[in-house]
Amino acid sequence: MPSVLANPVLIRPVLRCAITALTLALPLAGAGAVLKPALVQAAGASDDEAERLARWKEIQKSIFGDKRIEASDSLIKVDAPVRALDASLVPITLTMPEKDQVAGVHLIIDDNPSPYAAHIAFGPGADPGEVKLRVRVNNYTNIHAVVETKDGRLFEATKFVKASGGCSAPMGMSDEEAMKGMGDMKMKFADSQPGQPVETTLMVRHPNFSGMQMNQVTRDYTPARYVNKLAITRGGQSVLTLDGDISIASNPVINFGLRPGGQGPIKVTASDNQNGHWEHSFTVPSATN
Repeated sequence: MPSVLANPVLIRPVLRCAITALTLALPLAGAGAVLKPALVQAAGASDDEAERLARWKEIQKSIFGDKRIEASDSLIKVDAPVRALDASLVPITLTMPEKDQVAGVHLIIDDNPSPYAAHIAFGPGADPGEVKLRVRVNNYTNIHAVVETKDGRLFEATKFVKASGGCSAPMGMSDEEAMKGMGDMKMKFADSQPGQPVETTLMVRHPNFSGMQMNQVTRDYTPARYVNKLAITRGGQSVLTLDGDISIASNPVINFGLRPGGQGPIKVTASDNQNGHWEHSFTVPSATN
């Protein structure tokens, strides 16, 4: 995906340290937009619906251009807590009831410093009915999920979440400790019946530093370092790819469905914005009767 740094309308400097994150990050959206002064102001609980809608229209145009986006509750649903218990670890569930029509989904957290959180593209090895992941939420905000169908149409669903400070929340440990085992992966498979999708959970060890977190010892901001791409294949067939950004929570976890009938082991390739690269393979258990 093209960089948001060439597209400043997607940059929302809600904190001084957000600039650190944005100068080091490799976000996702397209180029060519112009920063508008109104967008520099921090959003929050006091924003009204008109302001939130204006913000979304700017983001929408920056990412999708002039493509029409239709509201839908049959093609995409987004579920998240109304008030986050932990703003740095907010669970998001994306449900796509008409999954056979789905090519991919975009996740946008409107009032995060870098709103375009993730793009997931589904391959033939995926069952795209549901995806779960965990994100950071920096302010009271709308979260938009935009699904792209195989014929190129776009449909959206929205969820309002109350949270604050998720992008700058400290890790609770030293940077060195947070980076131990970086790139390690685990994968869990739920029990499944023959012919049914296999619910799969991938866990990646990585601090996903946002660039907005202060080192509690040095009092300097930790440079942004985050997983920017995951590619999952099975037997050489694509399952899904995820392009991510600083809004993905530390130690990323993604829950997805494997299409039944696939053959061979799963291979996961991960990379981060500082040229880290890791690969792991996993064996899929046989379905039980």
